[in-house]
Amino acid sequence: MNALTPTRQPLPARAQEADGMAVASFVLGLIGLLLFNLVLGPLALVLGSLALARGTGRRGRALLGLALGVADLVVLAATVVSSHGMIWRFGH
Repeated sequence: MNALTPTRQPLPARAQEADGMAVASFVLGLIGLLLFNLVLGPLALVLGSLALARGTGRRGRALLGLALGVADLVVLAATVVSSHGMIWRFGH
């Protein structure tokens, strides 16, 4: 290596965990917009918050995960209100 090439130090395990949580928060929030928003929205919120609290290097992903988690819950609330409290209808 020459003097101009920066050497990469491995991230500590806690930082890697936080980065994984940030990415998981983003992915779960994104999927939650379409499926299982009652479960995936809160999970995205929790994982995004934990990632930020642990000092993730992927702060943008964690913030997007938080925003998508909130959006999941807003979509759920709008669905419940528009269908008068009944999301799934079984039978006629």
